[in-house]
Amino acid sequence: MHNTIRTEADDPLVLSAPEAQQRLAGAPWQRFAVLGDSIARGVGDPSPGYGTRGWADRLAGHLTAVNPALAYLNTAAVGATSTQVLTEQLPRILDFEPDLVHLSCGGNDLFHPGGDPDELRANLDTLFDAVSATGAQVTTFTVADVWTVERLAPMRPMRPRMAQLNDIIRTVADRHGALLVEFWDHPLRLRENLMSADLIHFTTSGHAVVATEMVRALSDRIPAHR
Repeated sequence: MHNTIRTEADDPLVLSAPEAQQRLAGAPWQRFAVLGDSIARGVGDPSPGYGTRGWADRLAGHLTAVNPALAYLNTAAVGATSTQVLTEQLPRILDFEPDLVHLSCGGNDLFHPGGDPDELRANLDTLFDAVSATGAQVTTFTVADVWTVERLAPMRPMRPRMAQLNDIIRTVADRHGALLVEFWDHPLRLRENLMSADLIHFTTSGHAVVATEMVRALSDRIPAHR
């Protein structure tokens, strides 16, 4: 079941563009910003039968379809730590004056043994506090528990550190009232073709699902849909 080869058109976990845009109809956001690391950037290998865009660009495309005047800025960078996001990206995001912000980082802080979770928690607190203080709708998500798939066995030592990252993200997001999308137990995690060759990033098939879950979560925050 999990190894079924699909395309974007028949993937049960992916909304079609018209469906996604229908759910976002009436979205109030005018300026969408993304900051963080490679996951926020949307890095990943292409998947046959799926579009080549990462999740953030997909989401921006859906938002632009319902609001052609939408402005979009993604400052996320491959390899960025939370300290780098704080010092190098946050000022640009604040200058952009967004009303919708996605923030994802921390994996690079804890990727190697010896990463400091307390420093990460403090940096995320500062980041979430700064973007929340603008009045923007802030979103984030947890990383998926992909390490039960046999292909990911070489990366399995990362699992406890990524579980710790998720705990920090959940705590900080709750403290600042951010919209949290959970991927730890998402069925997507069991797909054999989910991960890129580096065994770290989703392929674009995974990004299609992430974009769908972000659409679903954001649609619940649109006043007309309440």
